[in-house]
Amino acid sequence: MNVSAFLPAVCGFGFLLLLLNATGVESRQVQGGYHWYTMFMFGDSFVDTGNLPKTNRRSALSRQWHYPYGTFNGGRIGNPLGRFSNYLVQSDIIAQMLGRLEAPPAYKRTMKHYCDQSGMTFAVGGSGVYQVPDNLPTLAKQIYNFKRLIKDGSITKWHLADSVALVAVSGNDYAHAANSSDISSMIGLIRNVTDGIAVNVKKLQKLGVMKVLVNNLHPVGCTPWLSRANNYTVCDARANMAASFHNTYLTESLSKTKNVHILDLNTAFTKIVNHGPREGSSKLSKRFEHKLTPCCESFDPEGYCGQLGNNSEKLYSVCTNPEQYFYWDSVHPTQAGWEAVMKQLHKPMLHFLTQNRHH
Repeated sequence: MNVSAFLPAVCGFGFLLLLLNATGVESRQVQGGYHWYTMFMFGDSFVDTGNLPKTNRRSALSRQWHYPYGTFNGGRIGNPLGRFSNYLVQSDIIAQMLGRLEAPPAYKRTMKHYCDQSGMTFAVGGSGVYQVPDNLPTLAKQIYNFKRLIKDGSITKWHLADSVALVAVSGNDYAHAANSSDISSMIGLIRNVTDGIAVNVKKLQKLGVMKVLVNNLHPVGCTPWLSRANNYTVCDARANMAASFHNTYLTESLSKTKNVHILDLNTAFTKIVNHGPREGSSKLSKRFEHKLTPCCESFDPEGYCGQLGNNSEKLYSVCTNPEQYFYWDSVHPTQAGWEAVMKQLHKPMLHFLTQNRHH
């Protein structure tokens, strides 16, 4: 599974952000009801803001730079922005909840020896804890890039003083084992991945990050990638069980680590797309007319949203009302989907961030 990317829209955004944060350069005081955190994003496409290269020829790893990605925000139509969604992704929604306009700029699209006041995004779509196809930077490599910027002074003590990191590992490590029938080896892989996440969280803390948010694994069996086989009517129970194992081991691996908060994506997703038959539909679930069907669907199950044929013909279909769809493509939520997920996780996240905070 390629769980993959978005980029600051225009240069003018940087000027806007400077205006908004101008009074926060010397102080971390709460302004306009918000406390200015510096955010650092690690992981994969759930939080990538444009670290994968922009290419003229679209592919599974560059499709986020091409139509129809990033072009729909309700009735607003714009240009593809490098994120794997119709517009904003998880990290953008979190940033907005903390008073920013969008997630921090991408590492690969930031000038040398500079770190924005809002932080930086090191996440790369399609990556994982371990080496995945296409030689993408692993979680450890992303943290190494972060460390290097601390050492050369690009990221300063000021950036780290009230810093928050988000670690998003969304299943790429399990892609090659998706159809495996060897339960014991799958459990072993899950343990290795969750232990790897914990090791990298501790690395971030040793480097000076004050608070760390860690995504648990969403119900991957409910992604259109896996529910397509059942005409988008039911989730894949086996894949969801594997996600549950991941989350159990992740909680265990991080249980003794302080200043870490697990964002329970699994429960938040499940309440929308896979609630039990006796539970009824939540208000958030009723918001979406289409819970398992993607807004953008490839004609070929092995293809991807935005794919073109040899004669530039579209090999996909795309809806006109993404706000009614929870999923944008085969694995990524729409902006509306991410808003519904993070709305459920907002209060516990803020409670965690404000605990033991010193000004």
